[in-house]
Amino acid sequence: MPRIQLRITGDRDIFDDVINAIHGIDRVERVEEIDDFGMGVRDDSSSSELSDDVGSRTFTVEVEVPNNKVGERVREVAEETAGNREAAIEFIGDDEIEM
Repeated sequence: MPRIQLRITGDRDIFDDVINAIHGIDRVERVEEIDDFGMGVRDDSSSSELSDDVGSRTFTVEVEVPNNKVGERVREVAEETAGNREAAIEFIGDDEIEM
């Protein structure tokens, strides 16, 4: 079953909006938030907790879809929803995930 992993940088409300939008797509098999333990670690702690860094967090989600058509729809909806909320979205490992 094809899987899509995506990472969203923004606040929790934005992430929840993207998840809800994905849940609304017909034939999506599974949507699960996954912990990305390495994302919270900084090489340089001197900039930790600065005002421009406090509001955003990074969230990762994995979505299972039955086929390429549904997978493409998931990408479109996730990009549109995140973009409307001015959040950054990244699709992780598209080359490696079998579609």
